[in-house]
Amino acid sequence: MAETEAALRTLAHNVRTARTRAGLSLDELGRRAKVSKGALVGLEKAQGNPNFATLVRLADTLGVSVSALLEGPSEGRVRVVAADAVMPLWTGVQGSEARLMLTTSGAAPVEVWRWKLEPGEEYPSHPHQAGVVETVSVTAGRMTLIVDGAEHTVDVGETATFDGDAPHTYRGAGTEPCHLIMTVHLPPGPVSTS
Repeated sequence: MAETEAALRTLAHNVRTARTRAGLSLDELGRRAKVSKGALVGLEKAQGNPNFATLVRLADTLGVSVSALLEGPSEGRVRVVAADAVMPLWTGVQGSEARLMLTTSGAAPVEVWRWKLEPGEEYPSHPHQAGVVETVSVTAGRMTLIVDGAEHTVDVGETATFDGDAPHTYRGAGTEPCHLIMTVHLPPGPVSTS
């Protein structure tokens, strides 16, 4: 319980800081990210439980990585993250899950995700900001990657890459769970404020 409260306080601080740095009011951030002002007020007060899609929309709108919203200050030059040390940010009804392992620092950060997709279970992702590039590397099983409505089979040992500003879906295929490593390459610099 204390761990959850600490995580919410970190998230609240990071969202407020990123919003202020971007020069956005709560109303404007809510409009751009499609999140209610009430939810944002609660979030900045370390209340509530935002879902994965909300965190992605906020990060995209604020021009930061999802983990930049979730992580506290850096703890040194080398950071090792165990797979079981990170809670899933998404879980499917059949047992699929997505864990954000870490985000690199620098002008163009890269998020590193570990996914498990059960056969037939899928996660539809909204389009990201322009300039985001995703890669998926299947380490076990098989997946179907759907980008702009076109299906692509990605087998064990294969890697696919695509521009993340198009609608895309990840679906477990075959008879065994699909395990994959995903990287999300964020564009350098601030997000445009259109």
